[in-house]
Amino acid sequence: MNAVEVEDLRFGYGDQLTVDIDQFTLEQGQSVAVIGPSGCGKTSFLHLLAGLLRPQSGSVHLLGQDLAELRGASMDRFRGKNIGLVLQRFHLIKALTVRENVLLAGKLSRANAGGDTVDALLQRLNIDAVAQHKPSMLSQGQAQRAAIARALVHKPPIVMADEPTSALDDEHATEAIGLLRDAVSEAGATLIVVTHDQRVRGMLDRDFDFGVST
Repeated sequence: MNAVEVEDLRFGYGDQLTVDIDQFTLEQGQSVAVIGPSGCGKTSFLHLLAGLLRPQSGSVHLLGQDLAELRGASMDRFRGKNIGLVLQRFHLIKALTVRENVLLAGKLSRANAGGDTVDALLQRLNIDAVAQHKPSMLSQGQAQRAAIARALVHKPPIVMADEPTSALDDEHATEAIGLLRDAVSEAGATLIVVTHDQRVRGMLDRDFDFGVST
């Protein structure tokens, strides 16, 4: 079974079609970089895959589930169980420590990820030393690792990342993609990275050049 199957997917705003994909499939455990220029609709595509947006036509299947069959709370439950999101701005809760942010994510996903699970994950991502720090005390790299930990804590089969290298120099961009790829691979999950960053090309199993068909 493929982790992701997309057919005849169309989405746009007003008269502007921003997502126009005839077919896109991804095997479980595979990683892909969806690459295209800023503003071309990549984030909308990611949101369609995550069930945060509804397509105007076409279908999205994740893990064999047709997302069109899910609404409201059922979509939220499916997403919470099966998808880990690493967003561009991280969205860590400022009032909580790194450990508390990850614990809360585990609780909200109903994965029952306890303190031991969180501590092991933070150690694996090499941020256990800042577990009691709040986001304002973190470097960019540490905040990104915290966001990855939060996405992985409930052991989702699919992880999606939006522009994870946009604010990083060459060295840290390579490190960030390597960390994300290795952490997801170790968990046996599928990874989808959407990015305008051409440096990511060739770093994952596949590249998918994103653009509206003509």
